[in-house]
Amino acid sequence: MKRALALTAALLVPFVTPALPSASAAPSPASVAAAVQDPKEQKDQKPDERADVKEWITKLHEHAGKRGKEDQEAIKIIDENLLKEFENFGPKDRVAVVKALDKLFNEKRQEDEDGVRQNSLYIAAAVALGRMGPESAPVLIPWIGHKAHKKDVLLQRKLIESLGRTKVEAARPVLIKLITDDQPQVQAAAIQALGEYEGAELKQRKECFEAVLKHAMSLKGQVDSNPNDLIARERQDAVVGPAMTTLKRLSGADEPDLNAWQRWWNKNKKEDWAKK
Repeated sequence: MKRALALTAALLVPFVTPALPSASAAPSPASVAAAVQDPKEQKDQKPDERADVKEWITKLHEHAGKRGKEDQEAIKIIDENLLKEFENFGPKDRVAVVKALDKLFNEKRQEDEDGVRQNSLYIAAAVALGRMGPESAPVLIPWIGHKAHKKDVLLQRKLIESLGRTKVEAARPVLIKLITDDQPQVQAAAIQALGEYEGAELKQRKECFEAVLKHAMSLKGQVDSNPNDLIARERQDAVVGPAMTTLKRLSGADEPDLNAWQRWWNKNKKEDWAKK
């Protein structure tokens, strides 16, 4: 019996509660603050003004300055370095990268004999900027409709779609205004981009919804009243698909056609859509 009690006591020794630390061993205020640090502050503390970022930007401009001969090399730096690592950059590097991509739109590129311009570098920059918000929004806006690139419809679409992806409030009125642009493809891109605001406040979503529906219904009315109006039909064909998608994203509802969406809006424009 005595041997059994001694063995039990020996096994219990490692589980004895240790003594509480003295006041001098308590965590410092600095260590406590670091443990509960705001996520934004942690983001701002990422390594900044990195040497590799400066090197990438330098090489990017060197390639871009070769009048199109090294655009693929420039695009590789955008995709594999600047874009891939963007979320790991500090605030100064983020601004520097966006500024570097902004400068690419000033590069001159020749048109071929068919009048088609070499635009792959511009397209790559526009697409990348869409994933570099919010810093990129002020850069994207001035190039939309800019005289140097206005005729490049594909580029204009990419710029508009990327502006929507930044989800910046200052971009929303710009996109709403573009719904009535002269180019059907620009209208369609603006409508599609407004769908990115599906997570915005209800008031802003309703403003986007109403603008999209109003324009789509206006085009539908023109075609219904004059089926031979080819311009109106071209605009309608370009707009209807993106409009249906964006109306669904903004509202969370689902209707089969524009007339049904108009009835839905008439019934729900003053309602709380979150309760639907």
